[in-house]
Amino acid sequence: MKVALLFSSKAGMEATLSHRPDERHDEEDEPPSPVDLFAECDSDETIAAVGRVLQERHQVVFIESDEKAYARLKRQRPHLVFNIAERVVGPNRESHIPTICEMLDIPYTGSDPLTLGLCLDKSRAKEILSYHRIPNPAFWIVESAAGIPAGIRLPAIVKPLFEGSSKGIKNNSLVHSLGDLYERVEEVIAAYNQPVIVERFLSGREFTVGVLGNTPNHEILPIVEIDHGQLPSGAAPIYSYEAKWVWDTREKPLDIFKCPAPVSPVLKAKIENFVTRTCAVLRIRDWCRVDIRLDEKGEPNILEVNPLPGILPNPEDNSCLPKAARTAGYSYSDLIHKVVEEASKRYGLRPTRIRPAASERPAVLADRV
Repeated sequence: MKVALLFSSKAGMEATLSHRPDERHDEEDEPPSPVDLFAECDSDETIAAVGRVLQERHQVVFIESDEKAYARLKRQRPHLVFNIAERVVGPNRESHIPTICEMLDIPYTGSDPLTLGLCLDKSRAKEILSYHRIPNPAFWIVESAAGIPAGIRLPAIVKPLFEGSSKGIKNNSLVHSLGDLYERVEEVIAAYNQPVIVERFLSGREFTVGVLGNTPNHEILPIVEIDHGQLPSGAAPIYSYEAKWVWDTREKPLDIFKCPAPVSPVLKAKIENFVTRTCAVLRIRDWCRVDIRLDEKGEPNILEVNPLPGILPNPEDNSCLPKAARTAGYSYSDLIHKVVEEASKRYGLRPTRIRPAASERPAVLADRV
């Protein structure tokens, strides 16, 4: 097959933002961009790794998810888009590429635009889960510090409403007092220019669960536990931006993950049941990663749903979905090909393996279309 790899590189998204006309003229009053602005974007290493895997079986076209993506897809007309594009701006940014694919009638991997938008907007996903009686922490949406409602139960977590990759979730996001709550709400709203979600903090163990396939045949990968005891002394017991991107480095990785997690058969069954139900009601497709935390009674609650999961290729980078896949017996190549196969089955495609000539294989990402 001819497969287009759609991605959001850090350099590409930075260039896209720099080309936008700035309608706000009072630049001196603008807050600086947050340091984690491009945290969701893929590294060149990841993009190249996924591309190499796809080239094992297919002819591959590399396409940056910028303003030229529509024209490039229209011209290339691939049989399938392998979508890892997150984009940067707006609550529906993860829906941009799938929407373009649907406009052009091009099959693509992963969930559809509605599911991607719902899962990125944490409140909308939680509302659907609550309707279906799938446990998740109590939450409040706050648009300004002055609008913080009475009755918020502390301690609580303060997050940007529609971000991923732990963006905006810092070590100080766990608040224990009203003063800290007001300060953190003001800080997040100013930095990310969006409402915040204040969520009741659950004090129990934390897990993340990878899922492959489609309803009713989801494959639940081995559960990964996030061991907060491995964080630096005094750190909040949360998987924060610092824990994910600052304290955990390739040179000195945190031994923070346990896979498979040491859980009882009863707890494992509960977690897998909630994950399966979550994927069904949110109409997740092909792959996903679901974050879970236990409450004070030891009962699992859904924290977040990630239908565009991170897939760092290097085992030392502590990327949870590839880690769970490796534990299940999948290589990195197996994982990527599995997603292609699941999407192909949904669309009724019959992948023909095309080994492109060496001259057609992009040796570096500069050869992108």
